[in-house]
Amino acid sequence: MTLDVARIRRDFPALEDGTAFFDGPGGTQVPRQVAEAVAATMTSGISNRGTVTAAELRAEDVVRGARAAVADLLGCDRSGVVFARSMTQATYDVARALAAEWEPGDEVVATRLDHDANIRPWVQAAERAGATVRWVGFDRATGELTVDDVRAELSDRTRLVAVTGASNVLGTRPDLPAIAEAVHAVGALLFVDGVHLTPHAPVDVPALGADLYACSPYKFLGPHHGVVVAAPALLERLHPDKLLPSSDDVPERFELGTLPYELLAGTTAAIDYLAGLASSAPDRRTRVLESMRAVEEHEEQLFGRLLEGLRGIDGVTLHGSPARRTPTAWFSVDGRSGRDVHEQLAAAGVNAPASHFYAIEASRWVGLGDSGAVRAGLAPYSNEDDVDRLLAGVAEVAR
Repeated sequence: MTLDVARIRRDFPALEDGTAFFDGPGGTQVPRQVAEAVAATMTSGISNRGTVTAAELRAEDVVRGARAAVADLLGCDRSGVVFARSMTQATYDVARALAAEWEPGDEVVATRLDHDANIRPWVQAAERAGATVRWVGFDRATGELTVDDVRAELSDRTRLVAVTGASNVLGTRPDLPAIAEAVHAVGALLFVDGVHLTPHAPVDVPALGADLYACSPYKFLGPHHGVVVAAPALLERLHPDKLLPSSDDVPERFELGTLPYELLAGTTAAIDYLAGLASSAPDRRTRVLESMRAVEEHEEQLFGRLLEGLRGIDGVTLHGSPARRTPTAWFSVDGRSGRDVHEQLAAAGVNAPASHFYAIEASRWVGLGDSGAVRAGLAPYSNEDDVDRLLAGVAEVAR
């Protein structure tokens, strides 16, 4: 199955002004179907969830529908889907709850490859519990992080390993099933940051071996909030701080305050949109898998064009070359700051920002300090003209 990119592009109002968007790793553009779902929910009769009025039932349906949609996207149990303001907030909440079980001498493993949202919550929780943080580096030249890198830091005192499903700057996709096997062999939990993986590949959380998996709908064509999923049995053993009258049921015990119903409706619409990109299978989970395989194939082909073009421009340095990666290029131009490149591309209608993008440990590890580099990422709506415009702009900057 293949993507009809021209048809897809017609669904995105943001593309009508001619801008070429390469900033999808920081947040994709949104199809009108998602915006319409958000607006329809906000303008419908809706109230707090309940079982009496039509407005109460509508809110309940929105929440249940969003849990079912996320479960179909990730291959997980809908009863283990937790919604939060952001992935960062969700990770902090889970870290605090898990750290209540840790003792001095326990160990937590973090990687230099990760976004800080999958580093600092664990580092800070470990510090409060008196646990030790063990760091995993990665190959500075290739950007690869291997199971052996992780295994070297494991012990019988390891309680949790936090690792990315895909680096948001280098694109590196570690071998999660192999890492999960090593982590589980020492009796530890695996927390996977799937924010940058979920938009680019089919995801099956149980097959990956992740005990907890987090993602952000606004990275896969949806609205701004966060999600963390886990087996309900794992969530049952955790007891986060909560208000006295609020539900102690799973997953509601982790969702503080009233949920943003309009955003959840938008998330369901985004998942439905993704599922329909290249499939008409009768069930949504199958549509998701088939369509995301088509997305992956489209982006891989386009990314090959992007990489070949960047490598052909004198003065451009590509950072990292992992064998298995998402369509994400992190690059520098000799003699020009990342800000300069960002601004000159923007003037040409090409959005490719420059930063460490909160992967501060990775930026420092590869020698880019706190400045980072220019990042160009692809999305389902990206096309060859976008790539050619980016390459022409970079070539002009590099002259």
